[in-house]
Amino acid sequence: MMRSACGRPLRVSLLAATLLGAGLLARHLFGPGAPPSFITARPERMDLEQTVLASGTLSGSKTVDVGAQVSGQLKLLRVGLGDQVRKGQLLAEIDPVLQQYALSTAEAGVQSLQAQRDAQQALLRQYDLAFRRQQRMLAQEAGASADLESAQGALENTRATIASLDAQIVSGRIAVATARANLDYTRIVAPMDGAVIAITTQQGQTVVSNQSAPTILTLANLDTLTVKAQISEADVDKVHPGQLVYFTTLGDAQTRHYSRLRAIEPAPTSYTTASSSTSSSSSSSSSSTTTSTAIYYNGLFELPNPGHRLRTAMTAQVSIVLQSARRALCIPASALGDPEPDGSCLVRVLVGGQPQPRRVRIGINNHIQAQVLDGLGDGDLVLVGDGSVPAPVQHPGPMGGPPPRRG
Repeated sequence: MMRSACGRPLRVSLLAATLLGAGLLARHLFGPGAPPSFITARPERMDLEQTVLASGTLSGSKTVDVGAQVSGQLKLLRVGLGDQVRKGQLLAEIDPVLQQYALSTAEAGVQSLQAQRDAQQALLRQYDLAFRRQQRMLAQEAGASADLESAQGALENTRATIASLDAQIVSGRIAVATARANLDYTRIVAPMDGAVIAITTQQGQTVVSNQSAPTILTLANLDTLTVKAQISEADVDKVHPGQLVYFTTLGDAQTRHYSRLRAIEPAPTSYTTASSSTSSSSSSSSSSTTTSTAIYYNGLFELPNPGHRLRTAMTAQVSIVLQSARRALCIPASALGDPEPDGSCLVRVLVGGQPQPRRVRIGINNHIQAQVLDGLGDGDLVLVGDGSVPAPVQHPGPMGGPPPRRG
């Protein structure tokens, strides 16, 4: 009896503990979950701008290829890379021997023609006297008409010869001037103020200018640089001369260089890559060609370059400012819903822990931040995402029951 009385309270205690555990488990499994969480952002005041991005190249505001107009050996090169030169400064000399010979030959030819003219002039005086004498003799009936006609023919022929020699002398003098100019061309002088940015022909090389003028060196004005920014055809309609532009270089991405867009070239710069493949068989052959073309228009602007810190051919990351605002009220662009027919957008604002839709009017939108013109205040909480993450699928719990829920 005593043993039975002790076992009964134990069974009651075990039963109570089991019921309590089952209740706690049921509450855990089927009780209400945790309230949803949201990712929010408050509108902020910031400077905002909308830009068109382009890639550009720096070049001198004026660049000239200095070439040779005569053939010969480059006898002396008086400048080096990076040297500053002034207009009219002697840059190089070509061996002038051949040009000196040509000048001497041309001058001798003019002298020969002048001597021939002097001889014909003496004959002209002689024939003129003979013609006058025949006229007097014929008037006195002491001479024949044939003699007068012969004297007149000799006189006129001499005059024609002198006229021909005069024309040849003019041509010879032109040849002399040309030979003298070619001799002067052996001394190559700077056509402008600038810096030597390239030397193509070295001292001692022979240049041949029969078909084209060979380039000896290149001068550029580096005091002012020109930037050619390649603007895609998708953006070119948005830009116009006078807009603010700035750029950075690859070596100094922190420094901005500002200017104003001067012009947009009317003709595009095209980059075409063509590839063709041909397949053939014993009965037929086929060929196909694929061409891909990208169209860019050069936007031009200049900027001063004190100290020549910027160099030609540098790559410029150009931004053309379309719109800008200072201390604008901005929200993340990801918070915007689809635009409404009236141009406004819907955003969700957290009010009392619950999201509520609100219509706002948007200004500048650079796809990262959007300017709010109307509809929001500085203290509003704007939803940019839902922080709740769905629970992953889990294996059933003990005793074949449902998996436990995450709070």
